[in-house]
Amino acid sequence: MEKNFCIIMAGGIGSRFWPFSRNNRPKQFLDFFGTGRSLLQLTFDRFKKVVPIENILIVSNVIYKDLILEQLPEIQENQLLLEPVRRNTAPCIAYAVNRIKTITDEANIIVTPSDHLILKEDEFLATIQEGLQFIEKNDCLLTLGIKPSRPETGYGYIQIEPGDGKLRKVKTFTEKPNAELAKIFFESGEFFWNAGIFMWNLRTILAALDFHIPDLAIKFKTIRKYLNTPEEQKYIEEIYPTCPNISIDYGIMEKALNVYVLCSDFGWSDLGTWGSLYEMSPKDKDGNVSLKGKTIFYESNDNIVALTPDKLAVIQDLHGYIVADSDNVLLICKRENEEQIRQFVKDAQILFDGKYN
Repeated sequence: MEKNFCIIMAGGIGSRFWPFSRNNRPKQFLDFFGTGRSLLQLTFDRFKKVVPIENILIVSNVIYKDLILEQLPEIQENQLLLEPVRRNTAPCIAYAVNRIKTITDEANIIVTPSDHLILKEDEFLATIQEGLQFIEKNDCLLTLGIKPSRPETGYGYIQIEPGDGKLRKVKTFTEKPNAELAKIFFESGEFFWNAGIFMWNLRTILAALDFHIPDLAIKFKTIRKYLNTPEEQKYIEEIYPTCPNISIDYGIMEKALNVYVLCSDFGWSDLGTWGSLYEMSPKDKDGNVSLKGKTIFYESNDNIVALTPDKLAVIQDLHGYIVADSDNVLLICKRENEEQIRQFVKDAQILFDGKYN
């Protein structure tokens, strides 16, 4: 267990969850289900069962430093890796694995988003343990694939090579498909949802960075001697804005030949949209979801209503809508049109000079 490290990526904005997810408190810092724990806290709670607390690193934007320390009082300040600007997952991971290199030459690393939902935690932890055993013995890049329960268009897919067992070689990565293609993927049995959770040992990911994204790798190699020292932030602020805005999927996983998938089923959702939150939430007999506040429904069905905890909504004759009331913004939007929410945020920013972001 001492060799196990976890990198929690916690720098996203979550604009598709506006108005609950805002620039000053994105969705990873929110308690969506009234459990008393934010998505970030739930992620931390999950991984500290398989990784020593001192080996958990949180990568996030510098503006969330105080919020993270408030929500995770168990960590030390030097476990926070603070990005001066947002630069996607490849620079985030390159930064974190080079920091780990200053601590040890041998590490088994889990990389996870901070804002996913796991319903079957025991199954999830068993999957993680299986993955850790695999990467310790094999110089491979491992990703978790989720057995699809429906032809979902909101997730990327991983096609697996023929074979037996849960550990399979990856054949292809596919971006979010249209409805027709998603149906074909679902029915074929060859495709799994891409959970965005990765596992590898330290030497393998450093070699992959060197080979596939050398211009990024050299930036962090150059400043590695300053990482984990008082001068770290100074050098990160110098080089980070020059890093390419590239995902780890595009930069490495889609190109490398040593990529495997651990086929899994542990009640996963990336909670990326109001639609995915609706799917994962308990519903009344008419398919309505009520979160946080209190809602009385009359002649209404298939809605999701999210309010501040002390608020009551009375809703009559509404069908298939998102109703979200948070602070100074009320959103009422058809569930089928939720992809327009990002545009709503942009329009509000232009019209009101960012007041409601």
